[in-house]
Amino acid sequence: MSRIEALDVSAFTIPTDAQESDGTLEWDSTTIVVVEARSGTTRGLGWTYAPDAAGKVVEEQLAGVVRGRSLDELAAVWLDCGAHLRNAGRPGIAFCALSAVDLALWDLRARLLDVPLVSLLPAAHDRVPVYGSGGFCSYSLERLGEQLAGWVEQGIPRVKMKLGRDPARDPDRLGAARAAIGDADLYVDANGAFAAKEAVRWAARYAEEWDVCWFEEPVPSADFDGLRLVREHSTLDVAAGEYAYVAADFRNLIGCVDCLQADVSRCGGITEWLRVAAVAASYGLQLSGHCAPHLHAHAAAAIPNLRHLEWFHDHVRIESLLFDGTLDPSGGTVQPDPDAPGLGLVFKAADAKRYQRAGA
Repeated sequence: MSRIEALDVSAFTIPTDAQESDGTLEWDSTTIVVVEARSGTTRGLGWTYAPDAAGKVVEEQLAGVVRGRSLDELAAVWLDCGAHLRNAGRPGIAFCALSAVDLALWDLRARLLDVPLVSLLPAAHDRVPVYGSGGFCSYSLERLGEQLAGWVEQGIPRVKMKLGRDPARDPDRLGAARAAIGDADLYVDANGAFAAKEAVRWAARYAEEWDVCWFEEPVPSADFDGLRLVREHSTLDVAAGEYAYVAADFRNLIGCVDCLQADVSRCGGITEWLRVAAVAASYGLQLSGHCAPHLHAHAAAAIPNLRHLEWFHDHVRIESLLFDGTLDPSGGTVQPDPDAPGLGLVFKAADAKRYQRAGA
């Protein structure tokens, strides 16, 4: 019976390859908190995209809870970690920390058994459909078209762009996107930039003028009435869930969306991801994986009601910089490596050093 000996935590901040923005935020770097769970000489990998404060939560709140525990009781470990976070506040950074730990423990267990992680969950699909995601509001029309067209040329039949920061510019941006991708599916993401009735008006134009089929976070994700209004008055698939952390967050979105989203690096890791998928399935909803594509590949392949996985530009780039064994989305799907144990990734610690945060 293998036991968890320790958790090692590090945080890295990687500059973006260009200034980026969406409907409600601008940024020029992304921080990733990496957790390595150790048992003997074997290490399991997990991570979350969050401030390095999430790493402090792992060290100060969770490391002592998991140390010495058996890898055969991951559900019990998860419950104990969640209980320990009660006064720290479970939603937000604390659940990002728990997610990274849970992911590292699942990866460690699979590595010790010398099997791909998906085989433990178990697998429902051999391959996972992806959609290209980027199209930032800060991009020029040229860069926007080039990025989206690049994914289509790889055989990815669906792509997503950001909008809503300056709605007056969006018709030109949508026109450039549609011209670049031909008949591929076009998704849009407002990141909560609109009021509900404003979003309804835009949704009609998106569908009629640019053949958009997916409208993500047309209003803030906590505006359940607004999401419901847009869904009921639009032909587009309305999606939300990337900012859902605890189970109640997902429950509150039932009836508000056509496709539920979840982020395995925020929602509590693999353990809770599987529960979220079951809740969605009980309401006839599909689940879409948000960002962190190399964390989601195995998790997504394990759920029967999978829609797809977001192949997000920033995270694809970061994960390629920090890990060996990354996947190829050519043809519009990714396949977890059936011959590699765990997540199938190797942490390039020496390459990551240049991005490491002081004291992390």
